[in-house]
Amino acid sequence: MENPSSGVRGAMEENTLAILDTSEATKHTRDADDDRIAFLEAVRAASLLPENKSPPTFKMCEAIFKILRFGKSLELISTSYQLLNELDRQFPRVYMMNTNGSSMPHELVVVQEAWTPFVLGTDISDSERAAANDLTSGLLDSQGFHQLLQGLAEVSDVENFQALDTKVLSNMLLFHYLVNALEGDFVPRNQMYKETMNWVLVRESLLNMILCSRKMNYKGLMKDCVTTLCGFGQFLAEYDNAVQSSETSMAKQPKAIDTALATAFLHFGRLTCAAMLKLMVMVLEVDLSKKNADMQGHITRADGVRTPLAEIIQDELAYDKNILAPFLQVFKDSKWKLEIIVQFFWKYMSKEV
Repeated sequence: MENPSSGVRGAMEENTLAILDTSEATKHTRDADDDRIAFLEAVRAASLLPENKSPPTFKMCEAIFKILRFGKSLELISTSYQLLNELDRQFPRVYMMNTNGSSMPHELVVVQEAWTPFVLGTDISDSERAAANDLTSGLLDSQGFHQLLQGLAEVSDVENFQALDTKVLSNMLLFHYLVNALEGDFVPRNQMYKETMNWVLVRESLLNMILCSRKMNYKGLMKDCVTTLCGFGQFLAEYDNAVQSSETSMAKQPKAIDTALATAFLHFGRLTCAAMLKLMVMVLEVDLSKKNADMQGHITRADGVRTPLAEIIQDELAYDKNILAPFLQVFKDSKWKLEIIVQFFWKYMSKEV
């Protein structure tokens, strides 16, 4: 017998997606953008406003994600970003629950059919991977995630601020959303691992699958994280100092850029810094859990071998003294900052004594 809720969700999907004209999928006319806004409002009304909330279907979430990735206006970008985050909070893909009362061990619930913006894993077909970064698909694989981060690393260079446009802002919010999605999947898995010591829970996390992927350069990804964090952090710190001292530095301010874009850039830049820090802390936590699992003999050849992020950061700080101060200023996680500093002094300073 068919689940009644599946019929309701099917009708909801059909009604909301009908708002989008498929012939206008890659066009950005005023009418097409109005249809996209109407679609986003319809999804919000159907999934977040009623008392009996119904999660959107995969196709509905994918359509919202496409608007975030390929939207041309700040309204479309910010509205789709906000809606995706609200939906993920309301309908999490992974969460912990008590089995039989609060005193009993937790159970990890993974909703397999729930939305995810990533195409990962060994069971993904070649055709799905080929479509991962296509305009008609929108989903991202590990390589697409790295390319997105590489673009942010380039923008974080002060010399490239002149190239600021809505696509850059879209990528900033896209990255922030993806990190939120990774966090929603990883945090409950890692917490459950600490309770059960079942490494498979972390091994199957989206974040770990990205880090283990052979489709991208892991060390390059981590170095781009450091570059982006320091670049944005330094620019925002200099901007704040200039505002506080009422000084205007023409060399540091983007020229011939729309005021709305510049204002949005400052706000989105702070979001990007926060997301980058969150991503790096999660990778550090993955490394720690993997180290513990290895000590217990739970790591296999399938888990691969990679340099822990803490070591990569230490090497970057040692080889480029110019990023030392910006990194220490912007890396605000006190626990891991102390750990990195202690390891840095132990690794490098002891050799110079």
